[in-house]
Amino acid sequence: MKNSIKNIDILCVGEVLIDFIGHQKDVLINNTRDYHRYLGGSPTNVAMNSARLGLNSRMVASIGDDGFGEYVFERLNEVGVNTESIFKIDKTPTSVIFVSRTQSTPDFIPYREADYRISESQIPTELLSVTNIFHTTCFALSKNPAQTTILKKAEEAFNLGCQLSIDINYADELWENKEEALSIIKAYCKFNPLIKISEDDMLRLFGRTLPHSEIFDFFHNEGVDTICLTLGSKGVKLAEKEKETIQMPAIKVENVMDATGAGDAFWSGFLFAYIKEKPTKECLEVALQLAALKLQNVGRLPDNIDILSKLL
Repeated sequence: MKNSIKNIDILCVGEVLIDFIGHQKDVLINNTRDYHRYLGGSPTNVAMNSARLGLNSRMVASIGDDGFGEYVFERLNEVGVNTESIFKIDKTPTSVIFVSRTQSTPDFIPYREADYRISESQIPTELLSVTNIFHTTCFALSKNPAQTTILKKAEEAFNLGCQLSIDINYADELWENKEEALSIIKAYCKFNPLIKISEDDMLRLFGRTLPHSEIFDFFHNEGVDTICLTLGSKGVKLAEKEKETIQMPAIKVENVMDATGAGDAFWSGFLFAYIKEKPTKECLEVALQLAALKLQNVGRLPDNIDILSKLL
């Protein structure tokens, strides 16, 4: 848990993206006429949400030396994310992604250039030694050199006493094949990360619908103690080794504006409460509150999310 000498609460390592989210609601990309620009990328969202909740968050990422890259710095700095570990890559565009606007898992097309060019020099040992949580994503692990860098630094972080975390946001479009994805996911699981997965992620990864107990057993067998399975409108299940599974309902949202980033909002809330050393059930309660807030907003969470930090 939290160590007073670890002055970086959460180190988010992975993709910074420019999201172009469709303006038309509940249509696929081929029927979307226009898009609005947002800063995106799962670890980026977690870093921003964490900073706005009052945590000391730092982002490790790679962007292009271009207008979108300047936009990235501007947006992250304005909410207080430490950007010293974000490198600009010459003659390489900032990665962009087109996303449909939907109440469920969105359709997307990625154009990846700078995001996966993360190097070991961006994550020195001195940085890991003052980090509480090392967080990344399946997206970030899908391509080298980021893949090799993250796995090497995750092991180092683990050996230095960091708590690891991962959002297994698996998508076929990002990987050469499922076998590679499973191999890399298993390699990361050796370091006992906190795991956030969704039913959709698991359907894509395993190619079929598995009973929740089998999903939990899979990760427990790979060395993971805590697995958090989000179930969309049905809420969440969390399994901890040798403890009873916790199931909680979602907070009812009458008017869902956009589901993009809801999982990141959920996990930001969970990690925030975890860092505050709250019981697992309370971590889930905070996570569900943030997810519900996100569903009611297109783009980023509203400005008043810091109210949650005052409740803990």
